[in-house]
Amino acid sequence: MPATDYQGSSSPFASIGRSILSIRRDQVHSMDSHHEHGSSQEKELDGFQRHAADLLLDLAGGGGGGEELLSLPWIRKLLNVFVICQEEFRVILFNNRACVSRAPVDRLISEFFERNVKALDVCNAIRDGIEQVRQWHKHLEIVTVALDPSLRTIGEGQLRRAKKALADLAVGMLEEKDVAGSALAHRNRNRSFGRSNHASSSRDHHRHPGGHFRSLSWSVSRSWSAARQLQAIGNNLSAPRGHEIVASNGLAVPVFTMSSVLLFVMWALVAAIPCQDRGLQTHFSFSRSFSWASPILSMHERIMEESKKRERKNSNGLLKEIHQIEKCARQLSELMDAAHFPLPVNKEMEIRQVTQELTQIVNTMREELDLLERQVREVFHRIIRSRTEGLDCLSHHPE
Repeated sequence: MPATDYQGSSSPFASIGRSILSIRRDQVHSMDSHHEHGSSQEKELDGFQRHAADLLLDLAGGGGGGEELLSLPWIRKLLNVFVICQEEFRVILFNNRACVSRAPVDRLISEFFERNVKALDVCNAIRDGIEQVRQWHKHLEIVTVALDPSLRTIGEGQLRRAKKALADLAVGMLEEKDVAGSALAHRNRNRSFGRSNHASSSRDHHRHPGGHFRSLSWSVSRSWSAARQLQAIGNNLSAPRGHEIVASNGLAVPVFTMSSVLLFVMWALVAAIPCQDRGLQTHFSFSRSFSWASPILSMHERIMEESKKRERKNSNGLLKEIHQIEKCARQLSELMDAAHFPLPVNKEMEIRQVTQELTQIVNTMREELDLLERQVREVFHRIIRSRTEGLDCLSHHPE
């Protein structure tokens, strides 16, 4: 889709037909100083909408970043977009903290933070998925070492070792596909981004004098479902109406924007990374009058199209590198199954060619997986910190 299709309206509130400030001017008569504050606040809120739209547009491919959709670099860029948007959202809440504890903002913020709690479980499930991909990566390293291009010839011993690693990889990927990751989640139920003694530390870390915190789930159970969790994050997510925008001094819009970005980011992670009970049925029905909606809807459509391709329908995840692993592993297995010694020159060249391609994937993934895990960890902790600060604002009642 051309970049111009993402531009949307020049005003992020075009669905209302007027800006926040003009609505206020129609309904509220106040002093000049109040209008000056309103103008400053409107610029801040409009700026947040525009920047979110620009970041998502670049992510969708309109900014020339070069990252291929659903690749590891693209997923990391996706998380960067989330972190930037969330940081700007935190600033908005801080600058408008006097309004946060008043209706209807208090309800909207509370619902947003409930979505945040559900997103924490998604982060933990994604971490387990990254660990699973890392295990596959270890099998691939064995293959590339066994078929080292520096070897003058490929002997039967090297071929047997490579075939054994590929067989282990195939079993691992098939098991993950069949059980939807439940065994992995069970084995890692005590692993999360929290402290190692999570049973006690999570209670201590999240206890809040205002009574807002409940004990958070630090891991996913065997019955946990990524598809159901995404559905829960998206439940009752709807664009604010005109009276809600007025009553909230415009804050209803950035809350909706941040909730929508949160939902899309979590959905894209689940689409790309192996995790328990993956499902892509989440429906996105954002109005394109919001400047950030078009790039989200475009990326959602493209990811769904990718998921429907015959070679991707039964994949463990839509991550580009997973597809490359599956493709190269299948090609190598077929070549080695048909191999007879001594290897014909053309057959050995084919094996070396596929191995070279696999080696490039292995080298890329080695660094990218570590970087991705650190980013998911950062998102996890930023969500907790943002929630802590937000609930502090909610517990503060202005005099």
